[in-house]
Amino acid sequence: MRLLLKNIAKLLVVEHEPEPFVAGSHMEHVNTIDDAWLVIENERIACFGTGEVLPFPDDEVLDCQGGMVLPAFCDSHTHLVYAGSREKEYEDKIRGLSYEEIAKRGGGILNSAALLAATSEADLYEQSLPRIREIIKSGTGAVEIKSGYGLNTEDELKMLRVIRRLKENGPISIKATFLGAHAFPEEYKKKRDAYVTKVVEEMIPAVAAEKLADYIDVFCDRGFFTVEQTERILEAGAVHGLVPKIHANELDFSGGIQTGVKYNARSVDHLEFVGEQELKTLKEGSTMPTLLPGASFFLGLAYAPARKLIDAGLPVALASDYNPGSSPSGNMELVMSLGITQLKMLPYEVLNAVTRNGAYAMGLESSHGSISPGKTASLIVTQPLPGFGFMPYAYGTSQIHKVIINGQIQ
Repeated sequence: MRLLLKNIAKLLVVEHEPEPFVAGSHMEHVNTIDDAWLVIENERIACFGTGEVLPFPDDEVLDCQGGMVLPAFCDSHTHLVYAGSREKEYEDKIRGLSYEEIAKRGGGILNSAALLAATSEADLYEQSLPRIREIIKSGTGAVEIKSGYGLNTEDELKMLRVIRRLKENGPISIKATFLGAHAFPEEYKKKRDAYVTKVVEEMIPAVAAEKLADYIDVFCDRGFFTVEQTERILEAGAVHGLVPKIHANELDFSGGIQTGVKYNARSVDHLEFVGEQELKTLKEGSTMPTLLPGASFFLGLAYAPARKLIDAGLPVALASDYNPGSSPSGNMELVMSLGITQLKMLPYEVLNAVTRNGAYAMGLESSHGSISPGKTASLIVTQPLPGFGFMPYAYGTSQIHKVIINGQIQ
């Protein structure tokens, strides 16, 4: 049976011949169709057009009532599989402690690792499933989820198995990333290279043996993993077919961007520190710069220079960084609002950043991120709006009327 969407005020991000991503000045434009209709068949976008349309006798019909239709959000950087919460650290931040100071006291990532170690795989799944439902309700149709709160082979595998179970049992498209190099466990603080050896020689082969991950990530930044350690881990991952994605330049000029481009990373993420050399390096590759304004907002850090990247002719993706310590929200409408108010991006720039470019950052550009025949029918139907710009402008109030995932109304 087909699903017909009618009375659409505007279809957004329309592509008849899809491009993998959009960059530079092209980010401020999207193709649109006014007074539109759209047909979904076999979980795919079948066709669309403008004007009146008559349904087939057995069509299911959704009256969009003058709302807009756009691709579901593609959130390419999250850590939403975790145990417990870390609201006590929020109080510590209010009292003036920095992210690094909290980490040195055993908080931060190490706190989440301790909570996760004490949580069974079954309980971890039950805690994570509501977060998947939450992001679907708020319009996300594809998401990348990282491990990284295990920091030992057993618990990293536990996280990745939960991600696999979420992928198998839920409607949303999920990409899994192995992030064993998220931080150094306490027992390895003075023998960091030994932990890197453990990641390379024990964790990566175990992850690959169960085919648990699509990507491999490293937190390459000041106080975490060096460029040399990062390269060693990425090279070991490549042997097992794991494509790189890098946490880079959140805390300082770390060399993480250059390392990511050197190893053909799908994306380099955070990027609060970007200079001329980083811009030059990014222009030489096809790595997606991915910005996480929710983390800057929550931690009170400087925001990544989105305008500098876009004005240099580069693409930008925006993601939520949904995690318990630095961005406890997967709400992509809020991410778009932060993109406008804090990153000084234009409305269609943020729309491209959370759809087409987010899909590319996950390797899903052929199936997600735009309204195109044959692509997965994961869509958002908005309330009636005066224009798309009202959606990120009206922060704090959702403008979503319906969410469709794989052709099914949620």
